[in-house]
Amino acid sequence: MSDETTITVAIEDEGKTLEALVRKGLGGVPWSRARELVRSGRVTVDGRAATDPAARVHAGAALAMRPEAARVPRLALRDEEVVFVDEDVLVVNKAAGALTVPTEEGERDTLADKARAFLRGHARRTGTSSRDDELGVVHRLDRETSGLLVFARSFAAKKVLGQQFAAHTVSREYLAIVHGRAVDRTLDTTFVRDRGDGLRGSFGRPFPHGPKTWPARPPLDAQRAVTHVEVVERLHRGATLVRCRLETGRQHQIRIHLAEAGTMVVGESVYLREHRGPRIKSPRLMLHAAVLGFVHPRSGAAMRFELPPPEDFQALLATLR
Repeated sequence: MSDETTITVAIEDEGKTLEALVRKGLGGVPWSRARELVRSGRVTVDGRAATDPAARVHAGAALAMRPEAARVPRLALRDEEVVFVDEDVLVVNKAAGALTVPTEEGERDTLADKARAFLRGHARRTGTSSRDDELGVVHRLDRETSGLLVFARSFAAKKVLGQQFAAHTVSREYLAIVHGRAVDRTLDTTFVRDRGDGLRGSFGRPFPHGPKTWPARPPLDAQRAVTHVEVVERLHRGATLVRCRLETGRQHQIRIHLAEAGTMVVGESVYLREHRGPRIKSPRLMLHAAVLGFVHPRSGAAMRFELPPPEDFQALLATLR
């Protein structure tokens, strides 16, 4: 295998994931190998490092792959990615494409890894203890979702924050660009692992080619999911900018609820069942965690953070206004 392999993305490969293009460009290497090459910093797109295997790539882009190159050293969070830090909590601005924690064995350079690296540097600059080994994950954001996320910096802080998330007292608001004419509403359903098409979703909700009958009661592991939706702005091409406030926090809750309501998030790639008609092209899922509020685990003070959407979200929004 040569030191560097380069390809130009063909028209028929428009919109394919980076890992799929790397796999194709290297003659069908295993998916795990293609993924690892991307995440380890050994792939560039148009001369820029690209570390998200799920990123969609446009036709005409130049991919350079260096499978035998040394792994790029692990990077720390940049200062501008840190929203707040003290002895107990670390609030960060998660970029779209970043993985919060490993989902497979051996995955590295996650947001948690970068947070630990930042805390070690922060400790050197401030003469304090990094306690990076105690960094605790108390909630997650989907890989393609951007926005606010909090880590606990001690076991005690993790316990207190975990209790707040379990009690649904943490304030979480998201902005989303959706297909269709959304309306102000509260979506209150019961989530099950398989809604009838192999995906998570709402129990007992009929859909074409779905189950003809349902059990009298949902399974024991079913969970109530409540999302409050508010229209922020009507957009062109039948789209809507909405604000979603989570009352509960289930996996993929906003994506599922909006899709089942017929207003699928732009860029959605999984929950597509209810969508009819053309899709608005998007570089990623247009979902942003804009507000995060909780009670400080040590002082008891009310903490609230707000963060505007990143450039890719703003750029798409501008084209729809």
